[in-house]
Amino acid sequence: MRNPDSILGPVITEKSVTAQQNGVYTFKVDKKATKSQIKSEIERQFGVKVLNVNTLNTKSKRRRMGRYEGKSKTYKKAMVTLAQGSSIEM
Repeated sequence: MRNPDSILGPVITEKSVTAQQNGVYTFKVDKKATKSQIKSEIERQFGVKVLNVNTLNTKSKRRRMGRYEGKSKTYKKAMVTLAQGSSIEM
C-alpha cells in the first residue's frame, strides 16, 4: 500500500546540513514507510535520482520542564544519498 504522505519533512540539524554537501539529505518519514517507498517518493517529489536510502527509528529522550518530566516523541528518519550532480533545494 502506497502512502502519499510518507515524507513528513526535512531534518535540519548541524550534522544533516554538513552531510548535504556530500549529497546526503535527511528526512523525517512515516514510521510504516519502507526504503523503496521513500526512494520512489523522493524521486517523484523532487525529480532527482536516489542511489541509497538508510533509515533509523529514533529513541525518545527524557525532557524536563521545571518540575515536570516527560519524554520526547520518537520518529523514523531517512538519510537519502543522491546521484552525483543532483541536489534538493531546502
